[in-house]
Amino acid sequence: MTTEPMQAVRDFILARNPKLDQLPDDLDLIDSRAINSLAFVEFIFLLEELTGESIDPEDLDLDDFRTLSAVNARFFMKEAA
Repeated sequence: MTTEPMQAVRDFILARNPKLDQLPDDLDLIDSRAINSLAFVEFIFLLEELTGESIDPEDLDLDDFRTLSAVNARFFMKEAA
């Protein structure tokens, strides 16, 4: 999972978590606090920018943001489905 948009997602998370050496695709980003409540809004804006689509807060499911695999499936693989 090294597409350009996913690399931007990885870079965003790693930039805010200097203690993380690596970012496994199955790491729970919420429970590990890799994406905390303060960064979550910025993360949503990043995803909107990368996908070119707005994300309706009423339609949010935290499971879509839990892992890099989930983010990729929800926001970047839907065109292939």
